[in-house]
Amino acid sequence: MNQIVDRINHFGVMAKPSGSVCNIDCTYCFYLEKENLYPDRKKQWRMNDTTLENYIRDQIQSQKGDVIEFVWQGGEPTLLGLDFFRQAVTFQEQYKGRKTVTNALQTNATLLDKEWALFFNKHHFLIGVSIDGDRISNDTYRLSRKGKSTFDDTLKGVELLKKHNVDFNTLTVVNAENVRRPLNVYAFLKRIGSQYMQFIPLVERKAIVPDRDGLILIQPTFEGESNLAEWSVQAKAYGKFLNTIFDYWIQNDLGKVFVMNFEQTMSQLVGRPGSCVFNETCGSSVAMESNGDVYSCDHYVYPEHKLGNINETSLIDLVNLPQNRKFGQDKRDNISVDCLQCEVRSVCHGGCPKHRFEPSSDGLLNRNYLCDGFKSHFSHAVPKMLETMRLLNHQLPMKKVKQEIKGRFYS
Repeated sequence: MNQIVDRINHFGVMAKPSGSVCNIDCTYCFYLEKENLYPDRKKQWRMNDTTLENYIRDQIQSQKGDVIEFVWQGGEPTLLGLDFFRQAVTFQEQYKGRKTVTNALQTNATLLDKEWALFFNKHHFLIGVSIDGDRISNDTYRLSRKGKSTFDDTLKGVELLKKHNVDFNTLTVVNAENVRRPLNVYAFLKRIGSQYMQFIPLVERKAIVPDRDGLILIQPTFEGESNLAEWSVQAKAYGKFLNTIFDYWIQNDLGKVFVMNFEQTMSQLVGRPGSCVFNETCGSSVAMESNGDVYSCDHYVYPEHKLGNINETSLIDLVNLPQNRKFGQDKRDNISVDCLQCEVRSVCHGGCPKHRFEPSSDGLLNRNYLCDGFKSHFSHAVPKMLETMRLLNHQLPMKKVKQEIKGRFYS
């Protein structure tokens, strides 16, 4: 048995103060069914003030750095109302001492109004808006609970953020529909004012029979019969989607539009941490439910991955439990034999363990479903990224860098 990874001193928390409760009903949402794990959710879905205070105090005390990041997600966190976040900011001011506190909130933006926007501006919240592209793409899977379009309400929310100078980015789920129109999606996001984008591949498997907790969308270790969900993106199509956007971006928008998928790969190439998906190990990005329960990852909110509760145990102790450190190490130790020989392993590391359910050449079910897409994208993009960084290190103006890249790779 390999030695468990070193003590975790730096970690992130994805707080879900509204749990899985949401005002819209995205077809593909992996989190909505988590209500099955909390039978009392219909009556007690909100994070109470005691848990909120315990979390904020402990998050500040547990982190070693001088900047403390709070990330609020759901479900839909704005369902909690502004008073909840006013109280959160009050607790942050009470406990931060000389540290700097930042807040990021992910939302579908449909419930935003002027009061929300003014609050976000005043307290410098970074807002992540979930939107999958234009009306056709967004309304394929992101409908209201009555089956109505959410597109117009989301755009109204975006316009409010822009009007009141709130920093925002966009989070786009790449699925079976919008993967076919990469430049349309990219151009639309630019058109609505997004200058920081993230493209998240959608991969889910559906159990033929629910597990003992009533969950249909399963984790890699599920041994029952299952099928790939019909909305999942095909691996090669995802690679083509990224490459198409990358080619346009690096020739036209480098330095103007920030695409997390590309920026974080470039960070890895110079030795800085990138996305947890492509780090060698994981376990340092935990999720916290509305009652204070903490899990190793928001994609692993299953009973066997519960670490404890913030009302009973400090976050720094929870993330350093042997269970969680082993969870993080397993990503490295259970990597596919095919990955060990792969030329893009240094920027991929086998991807997210959630997606490792395809057979490898040795017969083990630990090859990432998205492997062909990742290999296609990194093989295509990394040489251009390396040359771009070389040119930037030589202090070339951005316009000249783009000209050089275009001449060398695209002429």
